[in-house]
Amino acid sequence: MRKDFSRRSILTGLGGGIGALAVPAWAQGHSMHGGSHGSGGPRIPAGFDEVRGPEVNLSIGSGHRIVQGRRGPGIAVNGSVPGPLIRLKEGDTVRLNVTNTLGVDSSVHWHGLLVPFQYDGVPGISFPGIRPGETFTYTFPIRQSGTYWYHSHSGLQEQSGHYGPLIIEPAGGETIAVDRDYILLVSDFTTHDPHFIMKRLRTGEGYFNRQQNTMTDDYPMSGEERRMWGQMRMMPTDIADIGGKTYTFLANGRGPQEGMEYLFNPGERIRLRIINGAAMTFFNIRIPGLPMTVIATDGQRVRPVEVDELQIGTAETYDVIIEPGSAPAYSIVAESMDRSGMALAMLASAPGLRAAVPALRDPPLLTMADMGMNHNDGAMDHGAMDHGTMDHGAGDGGAMDHNAGSMSMQGMKMRDTALLPPDVAIGPGIDMVSMAPVDKMGDPGLGLRDVPHRVLTYRMLAAAEPAADAPEPSRLLELHLTGNMERYMWSFDGRMYSAVSDVPIRFAWNERVRVKLVNNTMMAHPIHLHGMFFEMVNGQPAALQPRKNTMIVQPGASAQFDLTANEPGDWAFHCHLLYHMHGGMMQTVTVMGPEAAS
Repeated sequence: MRKDFSRRSILTGLGGGIGALAVPAWAQGHSMHGGSHGSGGPRIPAGFDEVRGPEVNLSIGSGHRIVQGRRGPGIAVNGSVPGPLIRLKEGDTVRLNVTNTLGVDSSVHWHGLLVPFQYDGVPGISFPGIRPGETFTYTFPIRQSGTYWYHSHSGLQEQSGHYGPLIIEPAGGETIAVDRDYILLVSDFTTHDPHFIMKRLRTGEGYFNRQQNTMTDDYPMSGEERRMWGQMRMMPTDIADIGGKTYTFLANGRGPQEGMEYLFNPGERIRLRIINGAAMTFFNIRIPGLPMTVIATDGQRVRPVEVDELQIGTAETYDVIIEPGSAPAYSIVAESMDRSGMALAMLASAPGLRAAVPALRDPPLLTMADMGMNHNDGAMDHGAMDHGTMDHGAGDGGAMDHNAGSMSMQGMKMRDTALLPPDVAIGPGIDMVSMAPVDKMGDPGLGLRDVPHRVLTYRMLAAAEPAADAPEPSRLLELHLTGNMERYMWSFDGRMYSAVSDVPIRFAWNERVRVKLVNNTMMAHPIHLHGMFFEMVNGQPAALQPRKNTMIVQPGASAQFDLTANEPGDWAFHCHLLYHMHGGMMQTVTVMGPEAAS
């Protein structure tokens, strides 16, 4: 008989892991129990300690944070933001005791970790959450290695600081020789209560985007283009929902003026583990004068590729190798995608040495291509399934000149829902439809298409080792990323999560599926699948497709991945922009257990 892996059977059945553990001194005291988002309570310092071993105790508490003189609400794990570095070892079984001292429910999701679904940490899908004053024990074997992170999946706590880094050491020891191993966790800080931000986004999505007021007479635009932007009720400067007027961008919890520093000796080989723990921010990361060699993404090794800059979406991780030269210092610049601010750190050959910090570059602008109207990037929509057979004409496509920039826009409607498949729910949740979305795995990301140096693209990534088994997908699942920016409604296939929370996407046990994501919005979305890795369809041979758990889908574009559904249970699948997820862009994925296949 098939074991029931449904979340309904466990939401009330995990009490065995909940009990009273000793609460550390910093987490005691009345103010810690007054609520999750107040700006009172003790001051929470930036930076993090390290915890390791087969048993780790974590405590979630509230307080306030001060970043560059600005005070805001804070949620800390073990008293700091970010929370402590958790260092584990592949092959061990870990016991993580998480105590919630908040006045509201909380949780911890182990982002990118392969765990039994009841320990994935998503309230309402995989467990009931951790109630105030209770301790939940996560116990699972460590089946992987690499750079990961953890964060809350409750309310909007992630925005207030409930996140931290996690490193898993390989069972046989580290095979990548380095002199130093550093973590750069970039994130965003606000003085506002995150529920206030969500409310304001719902009543006017442009409330926090101050750059839109400069939509700029200097921007070269035809009358027809102006008409189309007006029809969409947005502007080409609408790159990010929340910019630098609201956010201060952080490196390991510190603002750009607060002196985040990594020491080095000239000629050393340094591994920099970059984690994007932001709520809403994409970062473009570069070290002027110093190339980076990408060796891993989302904890999975890739063949080394040298670049000068990379864009990291919310929740992605990249491991890079850098080898500082004779300069006394180098600046590590993490510029927000809308270029309204930056996180900043220094590589310094002696404490206190500083390198020049480049000025913010001009803000990028959306184009016709970001409406899905222009194929200029030369990347066709490869690997689609046609009449039941797979088409792997995944060549570079660069020789094809789609030159749709000269297309007439007469008669084009930005809400032509006739272009959508019949199973997409047409309604107020859809305010635009991409005209002709194409695969943009070769797109470096908004703002990086015309820079003079080398920029990472997904098409450049290849798995470090060929997959032992890379079977052909047996079916295609097409999902549309949909939204109404004016109403701040976000969804898959026109249906917000509130409408489909009990109607999961179902995969059979061990089924091999190609998932095609079509972005009908004019914003980039980092889409994250819990519990499993997928292989990006990026033009590499099937055995070398890179494994990831989070993938950016560019505006007006499509992207595909192959998935072997071999982790039974219920899993979250969502946009990792925090307010997009809470605005409805989330689904539940159910993988039937192996008993169902027998």
